Amino acid sequence: MSMGSNLVLWFLYSAAIGVFAAFIAGRALPPGAAYRQVFKFSGVTAFVGYSAALWQMSIWYKRAWSITLKSTVDGLVYAILTAGVFGWLWPR
Repeated sequence: MSMGSNLVLWFLYSAAIGVFAAFIAGRALPPGAAYRQVFKFSGVTAFVGYSAALWQMSIWYKRAWSITLKSTVDGLVYAILTAGVFGWLWPR
């Protein structure tokens, strides 16, 4: 089974989440903002992008909540990584 197209789509999805996180953090915080502030704004935005939409699958389509919770933990990990990179590379 080829995963090439899936990986390309996942990269594009992750880039879109990053753009939204950058937009919100960029509007809320000035250059030189503290690492923790950047981490908070970009992390929450990324978490919502990666995880919040998954919950409605369990609510409306009866997908098992255990799958949704595991996917939410994955989204939390991705959000933490995104927030860490934003905090590290935020303009001084």
